[in-house]
Amino acid sequence: MPEHIYKSIDLFAGIGGIRLGFDQAFGDGAIETVFASEFDEPAAKTYRANFDTPAVISGDITKISETEIPPFDICLAGFPCQAFSLAGSKKGFDDDYKGMSRGTLFFDVARICDYHKPKVIFCENVKGLPIHRKGKTLEVILGTLRQIGYVPFYAILNSRNYGVPQNRERIYIVSFRSDIAPDEFVFPDGNGSTPVIRDILDPAPVPSKYYLSERYLQTLREHRARHEAAGHGFGYVVRDLDDVAGALVCGGMGRERNLVKDEREHSMTPTTNIKGAINDESIRKMTPREWARLQGFPESFKLELADTHLYKQFGNSVSVPVIKAIAEQIKESLEG
Repeated sequence: MPEHIYKSIDLFAGIGGIRLGFDQAFGDGAIETVFASEFDEPAAKTYRANFDTPAVISGDITKISETEIPPFDICLAGFPCQAFSLAGSKKGFDDDYKGMSRGTLFFDVARICDYHKPKVIFCENVKGLPIHRKGKTLEVILGTLRQIGYVPFYAILNSRNYGVPQNRERIYIVSFRSDIAPDEFVFPDGNGSTPVIRDILDPAPVPSKYYLSERYLQTLREHRARHEAAGHGFGYVVRDLDDVAGALVCGGMGRERNLVKDEREHSMTPTTNIKGAINDESIRKMTPREWARLQGFPESFKLELADTHLYKQFGNSVSVPVIKAIAEQIKESLEG
């Protein structure tokens, strides 16, 4: 039996990347998830397929009373980043989406933690958070955490330094309850491992459905040319197999900004309803399993939904090895 058993809750759980990193860091049986919440039903399905308990509450966290949540020691909260993303409209706490203000969902984290007073609150968000509204948004978040009795520490870390071939910068906020807060919290530097895209590719032959049609590839070329002519940096990118991927994103040109040239043997016979022949330059999208590896998910992680859902879910998720490294430091601080 582990020396300490911690109870955690998983808010805005997604497909469980943050939970997975903490499970790995704390060790088998040392941390128990007693509550999980996820608004997006397809993401909740992937979560349920990979974690036994608890059942994911697929619903609006703003309508769940803090009194309905069991006591816990650690709050995991990858609260939605759309309101703060550099690529979005950057409305912050004024953002409104389908009747819900995504920016203010952070205050539900504060509401729940103010009631339960856990030892640690862990949050993850986009790297643009510290500069949003000239720092005022982050100031509000940190001020709120202090107001409810916590000492916050934060850092921007890049996933490529933690053993995954993806250039992904994110902000991580670790807050300790003031009565147990350390004088300082040192975020991990990374593990020195530098894999490249080639290391995470599926075995050949990769199904032909992932190879672009010649017509679609030409459309992408024309799209990029238009943007370049206008002085914009948008467009498809074919990544070098001996380099790292760009940050995975769930919308727009997400897949097309991480294309690869895979010249290994593969079928040139289309298996989906495409316009034109498969391109003869061996350019393809990465597969959902390859995206899972770019985020550091284990091979045992089940991918049961359609590709469209999986690309969105991994684009929205976290890099598990980064979470694990930070969680190990949290565990050491709690038990040190």
